[in-house]
Amino acid sequence: MDAARSDVLVLGGGVIGLSCALALLRRGASVRVLDRGEAGSGASHGNCGTLTPSHAIPLTVPGMPWRAMRWMLRSDAPLYVNPRPDWDRWRWLLGFARRCRLAGAERTALMRAAILQRSWTLLPQVLAEEGIECEYATAGNLYVYRDAGALARDHADIEWLQRLGIAATALPAAEVEAMEPALLPGVAGGILHPDDAQLRPDRLVDGLARRVRECGGAIEKGTMIEGFRGADRQIDAVRTSRGEFAGERILMALGAWTPRLASKLDLRVPIQPGKGYSITMSRPDPCPRRALVLREPSVCVTAWGSGYRLGSTMEFSGYIEGLNRTRLDALRRGAAAYLRAPLGRELQEEWWGWRPMCVDEVPLIGPVKHWKNLLLATGHGMLGVSMSAATAELVAALIAGDAPVLDPVPYAPARFGI
Repeated sequence: MDAARSDVLVLGGGVIGLSCALALLRRGASVRVLDRGEAGSGASHGNCGTLTPSHAIPLTVPGMPWRAMRWMLRSDAPLYVNPRPDWDRWRWLLGFARRCRLAGAERTALMRAAILQRSWTLLPQVLAEEGIECEYATAGNLYVYRDAGALARDHADIEWLQRLGIAATALPAAEVEAMEPALLPGVAGGILHPDDAQLRPDRLVDGLARRVRECGGAIEKGTMIEGFRGADRQIDAVRTSRGEFAGERILMALGAWTPRLASKLDLRVPIQPGKGYSITMSRPDPCPRRALVLREPSVCVTAWGSGYRLGSTMEFSGYIEGLNRTRLDALRRGAAAYLRAPLGRELQEEWWGWRPMCVDEVPLIGPVKHWKNLLLATGHGMLGVSMSAATAELVAALIAGDAPVLDPVPYAPARFGI
């Protein structure tokens, strides 16, 4: 039987895959999305739901490897590296450590800022044009500190962000406490990122999936990708648990699963899964007025009209599945140290998911060299929602052969010889 064929076959139904699918449909392409579960059920579902130009500064700053090594001794640390032997993970970590230099971090910040700021402009337009209701709000993001030393160290980031054209303002303790009555007294101060925004990510991906279907796209859920059929540098079909599917172009937007599937095409993609956690509850009373980052424990707090979420942490443990109770308890403890009412009465969900962490902290977007009809859109790390609209715009332009708004070179997989 012939494989079902589309102009573009999108592998992965997370926020990146669905955003790209919708942008391609809007350009007149026929699109089919393959997802191993329900569309949007992976890292797109339970993340903190913040849109953060403020996160342009990467983790690859001087001193980060030493900090990570110290945190290895604490299973509840904000960033935890499982010490068990795993050659792929340790090779990735060595590559990451080699990039922790100021000059490289400054170049990376420029690349991240460009795609974050473009997406910040595009996403509200997409939501309005497509009629997607996901509790989008532009209240900003407030970093809260209880340690004056930590606040002083982060003051350098304010100037760095301002050089990138991203607003950031230091606030004294009294102003932070007046701005957020949900905080316990005793804060040392804060940093406000007024251009950051928030939304409910599960409702975003539900809305994107709905619009993909309404615009004529197909979403094949429960479809496990098993391999590929191709020759002469051309992928002829994707073999799945539900038969074969084909596309004139194949877009791999598989998030943290990308390295495993790409290896079947003899591609080595420098991504490791960075496991994150969240707890979703009913709104506490008092409830924060805007998104918060409780800086010392690195806990993100997001409140919507429909609920409340504690999230964040980064765990490099390979593809180990399941909830790590130690990490969830760390979220609760961090919130309890800062908030008058850290928990809502009704627990709705405890969640984990893998973020696709690219070794240079810049996403991989564009065609690969070794397969004529394959493109990647992956490696967005913790910023998939924040970068989704600009990624979709770039992918659609590259497939259509148009001049993209963003310079595609910094995001091209070719930088790794892929």
